[in-house]
Amino acid sequence: MPNKTVSVWTDNHFWKRSAAWVTGFSAILLIWLTFDTMGQITQGTDVDMQKDAEGLYFSKRVPSATVINYKIGYEYSDKRGHEVPTINGKETFFGRDDYSEEEAAELLHLGKLGSQAKNCMNCHTLLGNGAYYAPDLTKAWLDPKWKLMMAITQKKTREEAMAEFLQHPSKYPTHARRMPNLNITAAEAKGLVAFLKHMSAIDTNGFPRNFGKKDTTLRERSAK
Repeated sequence: MPNKTVSVWTDNHFWKRSAAWVTGFSAILLIWLTFDTMGQITQGTDVDMQKDAEGLYFSKRVPSATVINYKIGYEYSDKRGHEVPTINGKETFFGRDDYSEEEAAELLHLGKLGSQAKNCMNCHTLLGNGAYYAPDLTKAWLDPKWKLMMAITQKKTREEAMAEFLQHPSKYPTHARRMPNLNITAAEAKGLVAFLKHMSAIDTNGFPRNFGKKDTTLRERSAK
C-alpha cells in the first residue's frame, strides 16, 4: 500500500514543535522585556540629576527626587515626535533649591501617601491610571493656569499657589466640577506638590498627548 502524503498543516509533530519554539521564544522575550522595563522605570540618583542639569534632557525616565530643585520644562522633540521633559536650571521650591536626596525623597513619599490616602484617583488620572471626572494630574505642575491661581491666591510662587488651593479648594473654584475640601494640612500639601512636580518630570512618551501644544495655545491666546 503506497504511503499517504500528509499535509504539514495536519501533522501533529509540526504543531508540537511549533508550540515549543513559540513558547521558548515568548519566554525569552518576556524575560528581556522584564529586565528592560526595570531599567526604564528605575529612579535616577542625585548624581544623575546633576549631570543632566549640565545638558537639557533627563537621562533617566524617572529622575531623582531632587528634581524638585530644578526648573522643569516640556518641549517638543522632533526626534521622538512628542513632548519630553527638559531641565532649565535651578529653581527654588518653597524657598529652597538645595534639598538633599533624602529630604526630597521624604517629601515625595509623603505626597504619594497623601494622594493614596485622599483617594485622588477616584476623580483624577495619574500616569494613565484613575478616573476622568477631574483633570489629569500627570503634568499638573506644568499647567499654565497656575499662573492665574498665583494672582488669585496672591502667592508669589507656583508651589505656594498649588498648596493654597489644595488646602482650601472651595475658596478657589476653578471648574464646574469643584474639588471637595479634603482637610489637607500644610505639610501634606507641600508633599503633594512635590509629588506632582516630580511626576511632571517623568518621561511618559508624550502622555498626555499634545499637552505642550495645548500649553503653547494657551500662552498665545493670553498674549493677545
